[in-house]
Amino acid sequence: MSKRDFYEILGVQKNATEDELKRAYRKLALEHHPDRNQGDAESETRFKEAAEAYDCLRDPEKRRRYDTFGHEGLNGGGGFHSSEDIFGAFSDIFGEVFGFAGGARAGGRRAQAGMDLRYNLTITFRQAAKGDEVLLKLPVSVPCESCKGTGAEPGTELKGCGQCRGSGHVQQAQGFFRISVTCPTCHGRGKIISQFCATCRGGGVTSQVRELKVRIPAGVDDGSRLRLRGEGEHGANGGPPGDLYVVISVEQDKTFERQGQNLVLHRTVSFTQATLGDKIEVPTLDEAITVDIPKGTQGGEVFQLRGLGLPHPGSSRKGDLLIVLKVETPTSLTSRQEEILREFARLEEGKPLKKAKNFFKKAKEKVMGD
Repeated sequence: MSKRDFYEILGVQKNATEDELKRAYRKLALEHHPDRNQGDAESETRFKEAAEAYDCLRDPEKRRRYDTFGHEGLNGGGGFHSSEDIFGAFSDIFGEVFGFAGGARAGGRRAQAGMDLRYNLTITFRQAAKGDEVLLKLPVSVPCESCKGTGAEPGTELKGCGQCRGSGHVQQAQGFFRISVTCPTCHGRGKIISQFCATCRGGGVTSQVRELKVRIPAGVDDGSRLRLRGEGEHGANGGPPGDLYVVISVEQDKTFERQGQNLVLHRTVSFTQATLGDKIEVPTLDEAITVDIPKGTQGGEVFQLRGLGLPHPGSSRKGDLLIVLKVETPTSLTSRQEEILREFARLEEGKPLKKAKNFFKKAKEKVMGD
């Protein structure tokens, strides 16, 4: 008997989003839940079909193979042997459906990944420009060394929980559903602690300050995030540790402004420097260099020095250094300087007037000649 199309089973289009797939599966799981349809073989089949379809389509790689080759592209893999397998695979969804954080029939002692951590790191502009290695001191939770994470005082006996019989979870009724929740007596341990560990007070973990060296890549910007896998809180019940996210804040620099990977430097030159041209010395991220100011430079002109800006993280490319010039107008002149400038002004005023006179003279001569 050929298998039904997965999209048809869930009642969604082939371009359905992840949220649409999840909503469709959740609806079918509730409709055909075994506790709601006891003895109904068709509902049990529909329940397993929906789980198999969702298990495939929620995985991007499995979905790609299925869309390309159909059921043959899955190599016969997948499928669930029992409803318990389905509850274990999709405990998060059944937890949402039935309103229990532990999920339907989920054991309280399942391995859990550790929490991700965030560390806010402020660095100087120069550290951001050149890169650096920074030592972080992180407050983290680690398994208690005294009790090895059991929460019990070393040498004391751990007794099996009578309420859950060591499973860590118990059944509760909600209408016609039977829901598995974390045992309230042993809190999911499956064991009863007769005497709590004096070091961790039964928690199984202690707080420590861990030192970690972090490499800051050159060119990072304000708000950049560095992800350090496995450097977060340790997992519970053998679960993997979380990740550490280092969020960077970069202090402003007194010399340079930043525009992406470009640096902006404002420099003031005198009226005579701008008029006659000159050479000025400007700083860079490394050493000062000399820049030629050509004759007749106007205020606001920008000189672009390629490759003297900030590096792009993970690349050999660099931004540019942009020098914005401001021409300073003299405010205090000697009598001699004023005299020279007035003479200059008269010469400037005479230039267009002389040109105009020559123009009219030539025009008149042309008319008379005609």
